[in-house]
Amino acid sequence: MDPTTDNAGNTGDAGTARASLEALRTEIAKAVVGQDPAVTGLVVALLCRGHVLLEGVPGVAKTLLVRALASALELDTKRVQFTPDLMPSDVTGSLVYDTRTAEFSFQEGPVFTNLLLADEINRTPPKTQSSLLEAMEERQVTVDGTPRPLPEPFLVAATQNPVEYEGTYPLPEAQLDRFLLKLTIPLPSRQDEIDVLTRHASGFNPRDLRAAGVRPVAGPADLDAARASVAKTTVSPEITAYVVDICRATRESPSLTLGVSPRGATALLATSRAWAWLTGRDYVIPDDVKALALPTLRHRVQLRPEAEMEGVTADSVINAILAHVPVPR
Repeated sequence: MDPTTDNAGNTGDAGTARASLEALRTEIAKAVVGQDPAVTGLVVALLCRGHVLLEGVPGVAKTLLVRALASALELDTKRVQFTPDLMPSDVTGSLVYDTRTAEFSFQEGPVFTNLLLADEINRTPPKTQSSLLEAMEERQVTVDGTPRPLPEPFLVAATQNPVEYEGTYPLPEAQLDRFLLKLTIPLPSRQDEIDVLTRHASGFNPRDLRAAGVRPVAGPADLDAARASVAKTTVSPEITAYVVDICRATRESPSLTLGVSPRGATALLATSRAWAWLTGRDYVIPDDVKALALPTLRHRVQLRPEAEMEGVTADSVINAILAHVPVPR
């Protein structure tokens, strides 16, 4: 396909941007093996100006994935290891007294970047977790009454360990709702794990992405063009109603104490549009909604304790709802 022509027959910046973003998978695969769904999820989040919660056991390349994405997009990235003694100012920055000028000056924290990796975000107390709320929602940090805008694009990729909860502080619902997507990073298949070990045996160094061959294949201009095209993606009234019906069904599910809010319905509509555009269409179909329902909604619902004891999961509830809500023709 001509990189200036998209699958819907459109020419120009939109097609070029799509080709560049599609090339991210190949580029990131030079460093990360077998995580295409997570790469796609991160691209969808960037297109929607959203944030991502990455959940997986230690050692499945969550940090490497974010670093490789930043390198392939030529974006600035910073990492914060969240710990129990981390203070809000360690994330946002603070006023520092300058003895030479006898004045206070603002020293930027690591949140002033394009891709912020918040590693093990659930290991820090709620006070520090909440320091990210303004940054994630308003894309600014207010210190001493002065709002300071964050760079554009800006994405928070937070990680958490799903199996070790001792000494952790579960994210409050208000903060979970700020994440556009929750992506689960699975253990690799046998062949993928063989490929990982083969690379390491051949001298692969995960701390040196340049040596691994990861090169910038897209940039902020491509993201801007892509976002403009996503905003023009058509959504029919039937698709809008389908999204609403799915989200309303979660509020009526006997397995849930908390269903999806209108913010979650808006998020599902946005991610479905981004996915439709990435697959080469300028209109949304029901399959787009189904494809993004789990990562967009799984962290926005809350299971009843008795359902959880019976082995019910958020994913199984959402899948059951998708199977029963009538699909528009």
